[in-house]
Amino acid sequence: MIRLLLAEDQGMMRGALALLLGLEEDFEVVAQVGSGDEIVPKALETTPDVALLDIELPGRSGLDAAAELREELPGCRVLILTTFGRPGHLRRAMEAGAGGFLVKDGPVEELAAAVRRILDGERVIDPALAAAALSAGPNPLTAREREALTAAVDGATSADIASKLHLSESTVRNYLSSAIGKTGTRNRMEAVRAARRNGWL
Repeated sequence: MIRLLLAEDQGMMRGALALLLGLEEDFEVVAQVGSGDEIVPKALETTPDVALLDIELPGRSGLDAAAELREELPGCRVLILTTFGRPGHLRRAMEAGAGGFLVKDGPVEELAAAVRRILDGERVIDPALAAAALSAGPNPLTAREREALTAAVDGATSADIASKLHLSESTVRNYLSSAIGKTGTRNRMEAVRAARRNGWL
């Protein structure tokens, strides 16, 4: 049996996915979680063969959890399932060691086949998204610029961001200014939107 962990914050979607995958005779859903913080502890407890992770989750993203899973439970393969196929998310998923990246609107048969393929050591990537990622190029933002933009999401001031990141205000302004320049936008909120649109945050 192939043991599966599902991480999806929408209860109905999670239940439907568990039900559909449970119909496959070689699959067993051993864990279901609704937040990113639960992924690694539940995986360590249930030792799934494959973790199917959404990206946008409460607590922490599926991409961050995927990177930690690779360290904590190297035998568990990761398949990212997302509503929004963004090139930057695909790149980050691959960097985090994910074995696959699919958008949620595909047929369940395709998902089941992808689970089996990544267990065989293959990489499974949505073809349209792979092409978009190649044409989009790499994420131009540094880790610190991404942190500053992420902290600016709710309209925080430079002083708020500086306090949160333990940096000086002038350093925060430099990071934000650099991020604005790299995203070709006019202000920090536009930069946040552009970075999110490209999957860089």
